Amino acid sequence: MKAQKCFFMAIALGLVLTLTVTAVPLWASDKKGIEQEKTDIRKMAKDTLSRLYKFQPSAKKVISKSAGYAVFSNFGMKILFAGGGSGKGIVFDNKTKNQTFMKMVEIQAGLGLGVKKFKLVWVFENYKDVDAFVKSGWELGGQTSAAAKLNDQGGALAGAMSVSPGIWLYQLTDDGLALELTAKGTKYYKDDDLN
Repeated sequence: MKAQKCFFMAIALGLVLTLTVTAVPLWASDKKGIEQEKTDIRKMAKDTLSRLYKFQPSAKKVISKSAGYAVFSNFGMKILFAGGGSGKGIVFDNKTKNQTFMKMVEIQAGLGLGVKKFKLVWVFENYKDVDAFVKSGWELGGQTSAAAKLNDQGGALAGAMSVSPGIWLYQLTDDGLALELTAKGTKYYKDDDLN
């Protein structure tokens, strides 16, 4: 009986050790994957801002003096009557220097066929809007329509679309700055896996 009890304890201990040894690399690789994803998102943001400054040099000064800004990359597809897209991004709070990783989801209805990729740069004039965007997210309704225009700052935000008072949006396609907002029916929210 004692030998049998020792045998089962040895098997149980072996199983615990085996699970521990195999679980540690899985946890470590998952953590490494998360860090790589964060690095990729930061690189995407840096590359997107470089492209924006090339097309719209005045945007650099606007963003540096803003309360905060966000950069997103989106990939979407539409087949016949339905479509959607998803993306990831990062919010930079210029006051606190905090960075918050976020996700976006887009739903489209209506007839169409195609694939689209674009980058979005949000610019917030007020700190309360940066905070609200991070904590509560944002929804651009399906009826949202915005076109690029100059504002009363002498063209500093040329190429940006006003989506709400004090909130501006640049949309970049492969060809450059878009003149009309196509990111409609989109929800933005905090990425709990990366924060």
